[in-house]
Amino acid sequence: MTNISILYLTGFPGLHNLNLFSFLLLMFCLIMVGNILIIVLIYLSRNLHSPMYFFLTQLSLSDILLATNIIPNMLSLVLHEGATMSLAGCLVQFYVFGIAECSECLLLTVMSYDRYMAICKPLHYNNIINASFCLKSVVLSWIVSCFMSLLDVLGLCRLQFCGDNVIDHFFCDYSPMVKLSCSDTFPLQVQTFILGFCIIACPFIIIVISYVCIIVTILKIQSDSGRQKAFFTCSSHLSVVSIFYGTLISVYMVPTRGQLLILGKVLSVFYTVVTPLLNPLIYSMRNRDFMTAFRNLQNFI
Repeated sequence: MTNISILYLTGFPGLHNLNLFSFLLLMFCLIMVGNILIIVLIYLSRNLHSPMYFFLTQLSLSDILLATNIIPNMLSLVLHEGATMSLAGCLVQFYVFGIAECSECLLLTVMSYDRYMAICKPLHYNNIINASFCLKSVVLSWIVSCFMSLLDVLGLCRLQFCGDNVIDHFFCDYSPMVKLSCSDTFPLQVQTFILGFCIIACPFIIIVISYVCIIVTILKIQSDSGRQKAFFTCSSHLSVVSIFYGTLISVYMVPTRGQLLILGKVLSVFYTVVTPLLNPLIYSMRNRDFMTAFRNLQNFI
């Protein structure tokens, strides 16, 4: 029932030049180097063998998955002023994109619970946040992410694509693909709203509640040094959560009609390129354990 087999992605009309290509290529290299370095440092340094850093390796894997799924095709779009992609390839790209974003939502939620236990329930931390909990929570996060993303893709597969085959974007996102359908998309939109609430809103609510409890506990600490130390242990994670959900809300709440379409694309670039670049920098630049591990790695090399 589908008459479209090839899709054309426009990318950034009027901005296809070598400078943009070089910038995106540099960003891709920095993302890969930064996140791989985080994983290597945590694996090699015994000082970083803790639940929080274990969750951070999974967050880096999610950023690597997102970058390798989006940026290489984006480079081709910029270099060739647009590119074609099969409908099946577009669905696969959206599926991998969904896995990366869902896993980041869930991993950030688990990391907020880890910070809650460390600050609010320190006496019970080692009994609850143990190796078994870490492994089960990470495996469950990836399984749920794959399942949720698969439901979205199966919903798209049920649509009939028989109209225009042009996607005015630089990757196969949900909304641009739905616009190509000539089927009734209301049931799919209801399904997507429910899935989005479960995978985005619910984790965000849990994170907010966790940090409300953390802030209340920190304010009860009498010494200034104790409050600063407690806040420092969760400041990096709070920064990553703010950036991630800030860009997530901006991308999917900004109108994409008329002159605001280019703004939506710019926010999507921030969401898919800048955020994976900032995550390893935020966690490593002000972290003494990371700096010590990095110097030890330099001496070892």
